[in-house]
Amino acid sequence: MARESIGSERASQAVRTSGRFSLDPMTRQIARELEAETGHLPDLSLEELRARWKTLFGNPAPVSLRRRFLAHAIAYQMQVNAYGGLSASTRRRLRQIAAAVRGGDPGAAGIATRSRPGTQMIREWRGQTHTVTATNDGFEWNGRIFKSLSAIARQITGTNWNGYTFFGIKRALPGNKNVAGSRAKPRAAP
Repeated sequence: MARESIGSERASQAVRTSGRFSLDPMTRQIARELEAETGHLPDLSLEELRARWKTLFGNPAPVSLRRRFLAHAIAYQMQVNAYGGLSASTRRRLRQIAAAVRGGDPGAAGIATRSRPGTQMIREWRGQTHTVTATNDGFEWNGRIFKSLSAIARQITGTNWNGYTFFGIKRALPGNKNVAGSRAKPRAAP
């Protein structure tokens, strides 16, 4: 039984008890119904998904969207309608990031991962010290050039790692000049 009204109901607040969140009975019921309804979305035809989209968003679904994406977007919007969406500050930050990336400056968005050529990253792993140098073409380690720090971390450890995490590099947030990262000025060598 599909209920269009699930999206219009607001879930009541979760109650924190002994370090966990518990839901009141009405919220649990809404959650169960919502989970069941969203679970059936992939089984709907393209026409049924387009009709559901129009009901939720108030306009027809773009013709370029595929079934799978439509099902995911509809499920997300149903959850937003039931539980609430992103906070105003999160929406504002996402708009700032999008504007910075569109403007060609991912660093201003706080997501740049490019290290300046000449920067050395040092990591000790299982008793051996590894030194990586950023170059214009990528990263140099043991006389070889790699396109990413992740590839080097994989060579060192034998497992997949985020290279920036492996080498302990933190990204600076825009405007935070106290954190080392991609936007910080390099320190003078000792």
